[in-house]
Amino acid sequence: MNDVIQLLKSHRSIRKFTDRQIPRELLIELIQAGQGAATSSHVQAYSVIHVKNPANREQIAELAGGQGYIASCSDFLVFCADMKRPTEASERTGANVVRGMTEQLLVATVDTALMAQNVAVAAESEGLGICYIGGIRNNPQEISDLLRLPEHVYPVFGMCLGYPAHEPEVKPRLPVEAILKEDYYTEDDEQVGSFDTTMKTYYGARSTSNKDTDWSHNLKPLFDTKLRPHMHDFLVKRGFEMK
Repeated sequence: MNDVIQLLKSHRSIRKFTDRQIPRELLIELIQAGQGAATSSHVQAYSVIHVKNPANREQIAELAGGQGYIASCSDFLVFCADMKRPTEASERTGANVVRGMTEQLLVATVDTALMAQNVAVAAESEGLGICYIGGIRNNPQEISDLLRLPEHVYPVFGMCLGYPAHEPEVKPRLPVEAILKEDYYTEDDEQVGSFDTTMKTYYGARSTSNKDTDWSHNLKPLFDTKLRPHMHDFLVKRGFEMK
């Protein structure tokens, strides 16, 4: 197994960071590594807000569900799907731009995720730890107002970056047999059952935050309620009308 594959398979979310700061030059390198990700039709439909203001980071931490490591990490980034830049660039050439298409929302969101994952891998290759913050979408309008995001731009997620102050275990993943299907979609109940056993053992034995549960039961709160139902109306107001 080469070093890149080993790095990819060793990812952990880091939520405790030392006081050591990431050099500005390294942060720029990480963003440039992110820009090297695949992008649909070279649209590059993303912007990254580097949140430096301590008061803003404290406010975001609360808006994202009380996640204090947003304020304590070396650097905090908000990755935004950005259809403002490419549509305006096209418009300047004389194009009769159509906005608000569902495909534009998908392209911008996928571009943003691919770019962010490149940043994450580059950061971990330099000995940094990262943690994605999906809680940004708990209060997306307030976050957008705080970051002064214009129409056709929305915050997809945040990312904490810093030097790790703990070494959590690597969380098991589903068996590859459940994920990799040959030619056609096949059922995977057996693999999921086996994975539930694996995760129950993991949760009971890990060094912190032990709990008596498994993968399937851990998913329950995500699907037995309407998760972030405000996102539809928020995205429409942002200009992503999903036509």
